[in-house]
Amino acid sequence: MTGWRALVDVRETALSLDEAVAHVSHAGAGAVATFLGVVRAENEGRAVARLEYQAYASMARAEMSRIASEIEAEIPGVRLAAVHRVGSLVVGDAAVVCAASAPHRGEAFRACRLLIDRIKGRVPIWKREHGPDGAVWIGWVDARCGDEHAHEHHDH
Repeated sequence: MTGWRALVDVRETALSLDEAVAHVSHAGAGAVATFLGVVRAENEGRAVARLEYQAYASMARAEMSRIASEIEAEIPGVRLAAVHRVGSLVVGDAAVVCAASAPHRGEAFRACRLLIDRIKGRVPIWKREHGPDGAVWIGWVDARCGDEHAHEHHDH
């Protein structure tokens, strides 16, 4: 696999599942697993008109590369691609695309699942939902408001 590198990127343009699949496909891959995350019209009972993704792009790419390297070390023979979109997305738009190839389907499924789970858990990309009740940041917690201060009033 000399010279081959995982595809990781953060983009403002539409994503392509075909690009990700093509990047990981090769003669030794007996399986390619994919994940396509799309904007849905509802989240936790709230209507969603659009999502706005923001990222610390250089850090996001670096962390996605680290994640890919970890998974490649954990699952021999795997090749990975992950691209996350930023900017304003409407219902039905692809927000993230992941692909993993491996000699066998078990490894491809496992690698793809690890890839998206670690991206969601570690990569500095923030999501803001826009709906009829206004905009809400999703998954954001103000570090100044730890549990020990939960009973206090904070203006932020």
